[in-house]
Amino acid sequence: MTENYALATTLSAIDPLPTGFHVVPDASVRLLPGNLWWGGTPSRVLRLTPAGSRLWQQLEAGPVTSRAAGVLARRLTDSGLAHPRPPRPEVRPNLTVVIPIRDRAAMLARCLDALGADYPVVVIDDGSDDPVSLAAVADRPGVTLIRHDRNRGPAAARNTALRRVRTELIAFLDSDCVPEPDWIDSLAGHFADPVVAAVAPRIVTLPTGGHTRRCGLDLGDRPARVQPQGAVAYVPTAALLVRRGAVLDVGWDGEAFDPDLRVGEDVDLVWRLHEAGWRVRYDPAVRVAHEEPVALPRLLARRFRYGTSAAPLAQLHPGSVPPLIVHPWAVLTVFGLIARRPSLALAGAIGSAATVAVPLDRAGVPADLALGATAAGVHRTAVETGRYATQFAAPLILAAALPGGRRRWGRRLALAALLLATGLRDGADGRPLRTAAYRLADDVAYGAGVYTGCVRNRTWKPLRPKFVRPRMRGN
Repeated sequence: MTENYALATTLSAIDPLPTGFHVVPDASVRLLPGNLWWGGTPSRVLRLTPAGSRLWQQLEAGPVTSRAAGVLARRLTDSGLAHPRPPRPEVRPNLTVVIPIRDRAAMLARCLDALGADYPVVVIDDGSDDPVSLAAVADRPGVTLIRHDRNRGPAAARNTALRRVRTELIAFLDSDCVPEPDWIDSLAGHFADPVVAAVAPRIVTLPTGGHTRRCGLDLGDRPARVQPQGAVAYVPTAALLVRRGAVLDVGWDGEAFDPDLRVGEDVDLVWRLHEAGWRVRYDPAVRVAHEEPVALPRLLARRFRYGTSAAPLAQLHPGSVPPLIVHPWAVLTVFGLIARRPSLALAGAIGSAATVAVPLDRAGVPADLALGATAAGVHRTAVETGRYATQFAAPLILAAALPGGRRRWGRRLALAALLLATGLRDGADGRPLRTAAYRLADDVAYGAGVYTGCVRNRTWKPLRPKFVRPRMRGN
C-alpha cells in the first residue's frame, strides 16, 4: 500500500532532523521512476510529491539546511528508508566512560590503555574476588574506582555509576572491549539530534590466537534505527553511548537498568527508550573490538545465558520478542517444498504473489522487481524457519533426517538444508560447512536457554511464532 508524501500535513507533526545532518538511502532502497522509493525493513513504498522530490534533491547535494528538508529527512530516517550522518562535534562532548567489571584486571588494563586519557572513567568493581589487583590497574589519572562489596550484577553496577556521574553523555563499555581511537567523538555527533537517546557502534571480534569466528554481538554492517522487530532490534551495552537524562527518564528512582535482570538488562533499556519515543541508532561505521571466548563450550554457555533472557523480556515487553515473524503464504510454500508437495508449494507461491507482488506492481514497482521481492520473501522465510526449527526442535529434525526406510532421501536432504540454512548463508570465510556446524551448535544452545527461561518464568511467549499478513507499508 502506498501513500503520497504530503509535506503540508507533516510540518507541524514531526520534529525535523537538525541542520547539518546528511542523509543517505538504505542499501536496500530502490529509487524508481515516478519519485518512488521502495525498500527498508519491513519493506515499504513511498512516493514523493513534486515538493518532496525537490527537497530530496537538496538532501542528495548536501546537509539539511531548512525545516522542510529536516522534516523529510526525519520521515526517511524514522522509516528505515535512509540513515542520518551527523556532523562532527565542534567541541569535545561532555562525557564519562563507565566500565562495570568483576575481576579481569588484565582486560581492564588493556581497555583503559585503548581509551587513553581523553575522558574521565568510572570503574565499578562489582564484588571482585581480587579487588587489590583491580585497584592497582585503576590507579591512574582520570579513573575513579567504586566498589560493591558483593556481586550485584551489571545492571546494578551501571545504576551505581549513573548516580555518581553528572555529565550529559555516558559511554558504557565492557572491560573485554578494545575500542578504536576516536570512537566516542565519531558517535557523539548523533546527539546533535535532540531525540536521540543512545547510539551504538559495531562490535567485532578482537583477533586473538588466530580466532576468526564472528562476534556474537556483531549486528552487521548496515546502519539502522534500533527498534523491536526492526532490522536491528536491540544493541548491547558492551559499547553504547547514551544521553544520561534520557535513560534516567525511563528508569525508576535513579535506576535506569532493571537490577532484577542479570541478562538482557540492556535490551530492556533500549526498548523502554523506544517506547518512550526516543531514537536509538546503530552506526557500524564505528567499530569496537570485543574479546570472544576461544573455547566452544564457553561460547555456547554464553549463548545459553543470552537465551534465558527471552522469557523475562517477553513479559516486560509483550509482543516484542517473537522468535519468528513469517507470512502464512510463504510458510506454506516452504512447507510444500520440504514435504515434496508441489500443489502446496504452488498454492503458497500464488498466495505470496497475490499479497506482495500484485500490490507492488499496482504501486508502480516494475513486475520483475515485484516478483523478485516475492521470491526473496520465500527464501527469507525458509532461512528464518530453519533457524527457528534449529533453536527449538533440532533433535526432532535431526532424527527425521537420519537414514531409515526407502525413497525418502529428498525429504531428508530438505530437512538437513533446513537445519544448516542459516549457517550456510553465513559461511563467508571459505569454510561454509564448519561455519554451519558452529551456527547449529550456537542456535541449539540459545534455544536451550530460551526453554530454561520459559520454565523459570512460567511462560511460553518466547516460543510462539508471529504470523503477519503481508502488506506493503506506505508513507
